[in-house]
Amino acid sequence: MALMLLLYFGALYWISRVTAKNATSASFFNGDKKSPWYLVAFGMIGTSLSGVTFISVPGKVMNSGWHYYQLVLGFFLGYFVVAFVLLPIYYRLKLTSIYSFLEARLGIEAYRWGAAYFILSRTLGATVRLYLVINVLQLFIFEKLGIPFAISTLLIVAMIVAYTLKGGVKTIVWTDTLQTSFMLLALVVCILSFQQQMSLGWGDLFQQLGKHNWLNMFESNPMKADYFWKHVIGGAFISIAMTGLDQEMMQKNISVKTLKDAQKNMMVFSFTLLLVNALFLLLGGILALYAQQQGLSIPPDDLFPRLVQEYLPFGVFVIFILGLISALFPSVDGAITALTASFCIDVLGFDKSSRSEEDKLNIKKRVHLGFALLFALLVFVFKIVDSKSIVDLIFEIAGFTYGPLLGLFAFGILTKRSLISPKILGLTLLAPILCYLLKTYSTALLGTYQIGNEMLLINGTLTFTLLLVFSKKQNYAASH
Repeated sequence: MALMLLLYFGALYWISRVTAKNATSASFFNGDKKSPWYLVAFGMIGTSLSGVTFISVPGKVMNSGWHYYQLVLGFFLGYFVVAFVLLPIYYRLKLTSIYSFLEARLGIEAYRWGAAYFILSRTLGATVRLYLVINVLQLFIFEKLGIPFAISTLLIVAMIVAYTLKGGVKTIVWTDTLQTSFMLLALVVCILSFQQQMSLGWGDLFQQLGKHNWLNMFESNPMKADYFWKHVIGGAFISIAMTGLDQEMMQKNISVKTLKDAQKNMMVFSFTLLLVNALFLLLGGILALYAQQQGLSIPPDDLFPRLVQEYLPFGVFVIFILGLISALFPSVDGAITALTASFCIDVLGFDKSSRSEEDKLNIKKRVHLGFALLFALLVFVFKIVDSKSIVDLIFEIAGFTYGPLLGLFAFGILTKRSLISPKILGLTLLAPILCYLLKTYSTALLGTYQIGNEMLLINGTLTFTLLLVFSKKQNYAASH
């Protein structure tokens, strides 16, 4: 197993050596605008489906059928907004950091606030994902080798740094393609293996899944958090905010040469994601049925790894681990690269700097290593706390930070107004705070109504409203 991990890393490192030849600071950030759109589309699947998704989405089927697919349908709708509203803006302004739009529209302070929200959110979200998946790798690989958690964390982070330090986006586009391939291979192999283990034809299998409501997609009760329209509308705004307003996801899109190709990338990606998520949910139903046949009671998040480890041949388990690693790396390597890009451009002002190319490369390396160290330290903190509730809370806080980004961009795109004062931007902190209080005391305030994925929309609307109240009329053309 350890040998497989080393071979896997070796392949990634080889790709980085090939793609990073003659790499400059600009190619680290935007891939020299030469990324093939079809590779970006395919690789983004791996970035969107993290290790947490790889393990958790199949487990959801046991309790809620295909209700998660309602959210996926929302994602699909949101990607059209990203492709035909946001990408044209980014290409028209020739942006390297998407938060430069906020500077062009609302001033330097809005630019800094937008970048700060991204840095905070992506740092928390990526490190939580890293922590959760390293826990699984620790159980299956490192513990058996006698390697403690701290060392295994540093090894994983060092591996990621080794193949991203020089090439950046130029490398990520190609490594994501390889990793997405392995992840999908693991998904398909596990589906077929469990289907064969149960000795059921596909017709009988779907009949059994339908009998247990494990193919049920729609929730019609509006009071529930997974009500159809909550999921669809919430999912649309999640993809707009967490893809279209996220530097990690957009830096790959704007590394494509033309807007038309970038839009083709988004469309191919969005349709492919419909199929891939359907396969994950199909796997979840098969896992639930298999566990029932074996008389097992397993927590949802443990269902996939435990059944693969205990009931499938060792070769399939190896492929599963390969898929899990492939789901981990794209969600972390891209985050470290995007955070480095955002910090260098948005905080240090590389785009406006007269620094030499050598100075930029040295600073970029130090920033990259700094974020890698921060990732490792936060993983250690999560391990010390070792509380699932804290992990859930961090996920929620990270998600809340996209609300102000949504509000800021909506205000910039949909209105022709300017802010009365840059100091007003501090009020955007009120939106996530109010949303957190609403979430915490929802039972007392709303009774049986459960807040679902509409929270992001509430968050963004509050931010938009605050900005609108403290704004004044301005000639939109004059602001450009």
